[in-house]
Amino acid sequence: MPTKNRIKTKYPGVYFINGKSISGKPERIYYIRYRKNGKMVEEKAGRQFQDDMTPARSAQVRARRIEGNELSNKERRETDEARKTAELGRWTIDRLFNEYIKGRPDNKSRSIDKGRYINYIKPHFKNTEPKEILPLDVDRLRIRLLKMRSPQTVKHILNLLTWIINFGVKRNLCGGIPFHIQKPTVYNIKTEDLSEDQLKNLLGAIEMDSNIQIKNMMKLALFTGLRRGEMFKLKWEDIKFERGFIHIRDPKGGPDELVPLNDAARELLESHPKTESPFVFPGRYGKRRVSAQAGVNKIKKRAGLPKDFRPLHGLRHVYASMIASSGEVDLYTLQKLLTHKDPRMTQRYAHLRDEALKQASEVAGNIIQRASKRKDDQKVLNLENP
Repeated sequence: MPTKNRIKTKYPGVYFINGKSISGKPERIYYIRYRKNGKMVEEKAGRQFQDDMTPARSAQVRARRIEGNELSNKERRETDEARKTAELGRWTIDRLFNEYIKGRPDNKSRSIDKGRYINYIKPHFKNTEPKEILPLDVDRLRIRLLKMRSPQTVKHILNLLTWIINFGVKRNLCGGIPFHIQKPTVYNIKTEDLSEDQLKNLLGAIEMDSNIQIKNMMKLALFTGLRRGEMFKLKWEDIKFERGFIHIRDPKGGPDELVPLNDAARELLESHPKTESPFVFPGRYGKRRVSAQAGVNKIKKRAGLPKDFRPLHGLRHVYASMIASSGEVDLYTLQKLLTHKDPRMTQRYAHLRDEALKQASEVAGNIIQRASKRKDDQKVLNLENP
């Protein structure tokens, strides 16, 4: 209780002491006294400026607490402590996510997951245990998200919610949910390809460009099918010239991969200028590159490519399409070259390989037909000249 001089007000059980505000100005601090359960309670009602407290409002606070309509300061503190203690024993979605994210590699995928959780999942399920989630809760979230985000994005968000719950279940931290979280159906498999003329125009536009970093980056994407982020992270130490491989670190959050260093890529990298930076395609001040958009878009525009063609990721599709169209490489090998974890990602190129195989089959059929026609012609000649 305050030891300074207590100054009574006209309201029973309400007094104040003179103190100072945070800024150092004089400020009244109001206190109330009342009996509860036979015991005298004396506690602070609030500060004059900070809490906008007055004698009249202090009297109202006192009345509510006497009537039991409002907890005393001590009771509120005890309630808060009890709630915090209870929450520590509850594996809520928020608590599960904090544990889940600790084990994720510190990369772009981890950052994206944090953003999705904070923006879309946390506002709805922060203090909810998995067993408390109802199908209707998820349905409402899905419907709300589909009004402002694409089906693919909503699917990613709901997948994250599923992973968080599965993480807790696998570690015996919580029970699961007795229903399947329904995700939106997504039809967005896009295979970007270029016609022979478009590819010719692109190669011409690349050669005309003065930015050696951008032009060689685009060439390397065509020669190897590397992802944009993989080229941004690529260091000279990752180019294994002696062994004939390129070391891809952390491809899309997965284990490191080795992709072959073909002759075209080798020649390109051997002639590519080195700087003091450890990166093959360094960004500003020699640090890791974060963008190439301006440079590649300029080349795309000069080549007259379609507006929806993605200058770097599209070249990865062109690389894969050329290999599949050759008919000389099976889809399993193509999957390894593209470092796809899921074979379904590679399956989009199956029709190109099928078409190449059909053409190869037609070649065999034509050879047999020509041979058969020659035999028939020979028979006719023999009949005409016995």
